[in-house]
Amino acid sequence: MGNRLSKIYTRTGDNGTTGLGDGSRVDKDHLRIEAIGCVDELNSLVGQLLVHELPKTVQSTLTTIQHRLFDLGGELCLPGQQVITADQVAALETVLDELNNGLAPLKEFILPGGCPAAAACHQARAVCRRAERRIYALGKTGPVNNTTLQFLNRLSDLLFVMARYLNKSAGVADVYWEHERKSS
Repeated sequence: MGNRLSKIYTRTGDNGTTGLGDGSRVDKDHLRIEAIGCVDELNSLVGQLLVHELPKTVQSTLTTIQHRLFDLGGELCLPGQQVITADQVAALETVLDELNNGLAPLKEFILPGGCPAAAACHQARAVCRRAERRIYALGKTGPVNNTTLQFLNRLSDLLFVMARYLNKSAGVADVYWEHERKSS
């Protein structure tokens, strides 16, 4: 890595623009910046999830995911870059299948909740879906790496299954949606 940040503030964004990795500047509410922000928020939530006591497989997977999300942010910061690969999507699918194999099939919708780690997983899943939507919207204005969309789609599925897995590991039941629930 060449340059190190020795000074955090630059004042270059004080006028409502921000710099991309290619040197161009865009408004802070540009779709690209919104997408980068959602990925950053998701990465922060994965970091919050990692402070919980987690099974080794989950901890290792989430640590790798944090690095991939940082790569994804870099990809978005450099228009035209493609960093996220089909192999990374396949790796998510492998873990997803492994975690899901030990879970009972779903017969009802579940609500976010359960143990604290599972609830954090559900929150990360919701933000992951938002990041996917923002990158999809960005793709309507110019090219985006379609594999990035696949990665986020699979990641949101993994976070859902991971939440169920964490509940099961903690001996906590998933929270099932009650269609005919009466108000109290």
